Amino acid sequence: MRKILVCYGRPAARSAMLGLSACIVALTLGPGAAPAQSAVTIAPEIEAGLTPQQLRAYRYYLVSRADFERQQQVYWTLVEERRDHRRRKFATRQTYIADDYVLDQPPKYTGPQLAPDIAARVTQTKPPSEPDKPMAALADFLGNARAVYGFVPERASEHEFKRRYAADALNAGLSKDQVIRVYALETGGRGTYDMQAGIDPESRQGRAISSAMGYAQLLSANSVNELVKHGERFIARLEAMQQPASRAKADILRAMLREARTVPNEWRDHQKFALTPAGQGIHAINLDADIGPWLQVLKLKGLLETAAKEAGLTTLTGAELELMNLAGPRTGLEMMQSVGRTVPTANFFAEAAYYRNSVVREKVGAQLLAALDERMQSGLQKPGSQDFALAFDEVANGLPSRTPRLGRVDERPLGAALFGMSR
Repeated sequence: MRKILVCYGRPAARSAMLGLSACIVALTLGPGAAPAQSAVTIAPEIEAGLTPQQLRAYRYYLVSRADFERQQQVYWTLVEERRDHRRRKFATRQTYIADDYVLDQPPKYTGPQLAPDIAARVTQTKPPSEPDKPMAALADFLGNARAVYGFVPERASEHEFKRRYAADALNAGLSKDQVIRVYALETGGRGTYDMQAGIDPESRQGRAISSAMGYAQLLSANSVNELVKHGERFIARLEAMQQPASRAKADILRAMLREARTVPNEWRDHQKFALTPAGQGIHAINLDADIGPWLQVLKLKGLLETAAKEAGLTTLTGAELELMNLAGPRTGLEMMQSVGRTVPTANFFAEAAYYRNSVVREKVGAQLLAALDERMQSGLQKPGSQDFALAFDEVANGLPSRTPRLGRVDERPLGAALFGMSR
């Protein structure tokens, strides 16, 4: 075994000028060197079930994996340091340069794989793990909306919801192409307005993988955030309808807004609040025919406003709009800059998010934009996207709605705990 200097990005001297830990001394196996197997600890119950040959192979695998994980730790620590450095530069309005980024892609594991017979033995000796806590799903959002606020969203047919979405989008200055391309990517071109990430919109099978819901796949924290920003406008709009049901809905929104304002108006606080019954109940407004379309449109319009304010961009393609939606407004804009287009996407995502989202991995900013556009183009051919395009055309041409409002969202089976919940 020998010591080598592991560096990522620019030379160490340049990185030192930036005050960043670009290089560290890491222990790495040299060519032909045997791993330090004595440094590996193996549980007695596993060791007892392996032959001497299997034990040597297992030790070699563990050492190789540990070496790779050290390299990963070095890489992602440096990514975070560079990101903090860019935040400081942003605060003083300095221009980003290549040295502000890690210029290599994340390391890949190239060592030995664990043999199936050894893997089977290791798995047999592991204690059973606790099942993951289920992600909050549509039934939870509806149940908490009803229990905490007495709110049951009023629904429309899928096509009518799209018409309302199209009308609000056009009034807000969003184009048909921008909106449908975001829809085509976020839902695969076949999503419904109550679609949740991880649940197939047609078969309704699957398991929720996040709280993202609707045509623009807003997170529950997004719903809270948008309500805090625009709640008074939502309320005024409902009251202007001068209908008893709309006035009652406005009163419910006031209660939701009061709850949302009990926490600081910061994204991290909205994320925490969105995990509570009160926060999950707010997420259900995405399903309401009067509120949901406008809520999601305002989220997208906010991205356009940020692009104009922060970068002077008055027009965005569907892929650029989605990039801001995917990575966050400022991060998306950063990737659109000339230097951001040439550096690895790992610079712009947390480690877990990077590996969880296949479309962002092993690319630079320009390649991610191209990949988003390619997926959008594919999704545009799907029935949901074509129906959305029809809805835009009907609204633009002033054609009357062909489908009536259908009433309230069907309630789904809920746990007894939800029925006993109080404010």
